[in-house]
Amino acid sequence: MVNSQNKSKTTAAIGPIMMISAGLLYTTMNIIIKLLGPVFKVWDITFFRFFGGMILLMIILGRRKNSLQGHNTRLLIIRGCIGSITFFLLVATIRLLPVSTAMILFYSFPAFAAIFSFLILKERITITDCTCIAAVMLGVIILFDFKLEGQIIGYILGILAGMLAGIDTILIRALREKDGPASIALYNCVIGALCIFPVYITNPTIPGVYTEWILCAGIVLFALAAQLLMIQGFGYCKSWEGGVFMTSEVIFTALIGIIFLQDPATLQFFIGGLFIIGSAITLNAVNSKSVEKNRK
Repeated sequence: MVNSQNKSKTTAAIGPIMMISAGLLYTTMNIIIKLLGPVFKVWDITFFRFFGGMILLMIILGRRKNSLQGHNTRLLIIRGCIGSITFFLLVATIRLLPVSTAMILFYSFPAFAAIFSFLILKERITITDCTCIAAVMLGVIILFDFKLEGQIIGYILGILAGMLAGIDTILIRALREKDGPASIALYNCVIGALCIFPVYITNPTIPGVYTEWILCAGIVLFALAAQLLMIQGFGYCKSWEGGVFMTSEVIFTALIGIIFLQDPATLQFFIGGLFIIGSAITLNAVNSKSVEKNRK
C-alpha cells in the first residue's frame, strides 16, 4: 500500500518537474535572444532555431527509415504550423517589448488552454483549477509590475502568441497519446524551417564572430531541449496544467535579473512569486490526490 502511494506521488510529480525544467531552459533561450544584437532579425532567429533543431532531431531519429512517419500526420502538420507561428510571434514580441512584458502577455496561454481544452477536448475544469489559473496570471502581473511600454504591435503579437500557445498545448496533449516527443518536435522544426526560409534567404544574417555562433547554437539547443521536455511532460498533465507549471519561467527570468542584472528584489517579486508557486503546489497536490483516488 505504501509503495502504491509513493508510486502515485512520483507519477504526479513527473509532469511538473518536466514543465519546470522546460521553463528554466526557455528562460535561458529568451535571455540569449535578447543578447543577440539588433543585426539579427526575427526571421533570422526563427530560421536558426527551426533549421538547427531539424538537423539535431534527424540525427536523433536517424535509425528510422522515415523520420516523419507519425500516427496522425494531418494533426502533426497542423500542430507544426501553429507551433511555428507561435514561436515567431514570441520572438517578435521579445524584440519589440521588454522581456518581462512579453512574458506577461505570453503566459496568458494557460487560460486560453483551459478554455480550448474544455471546448475541444471536453476536459473537466474545476473551480480550484480556475482559481489556480487566475492566481498564476495575477502573480505574473504583480511580479513584473505590468506597464504599457514598447510598441502597441508588440502587445497584439504577444496576446496572439498566448492564444496560439494555448491551442498548441492541447494539440500536443492529443498527439502525445500515440506519438513521441521527437516526432512531434521534428514536424514543428521542418514546417517552421520551410515556412521561414523564403523570408530568411532574401536578406540572411549569418553569424560572424564566434560569440554569435555560440549564442545561435545556444538558442537551438536550449529551445529544442525545452520543447522535448515540455512535450514529454504533457503525457503526465493536462494542457493548461502544464502551462501553469511552466509559468516558473517568469520566476527564473526575474531571478536572473536580480542575480546577474542587479535588479532589485522587491516586495512585488516575492508576492508575485508566492502566487505562482502556491498555485503550482496546489495543482500538484490536487493531481496527487486524483491519481491516488483513481488507483484505488
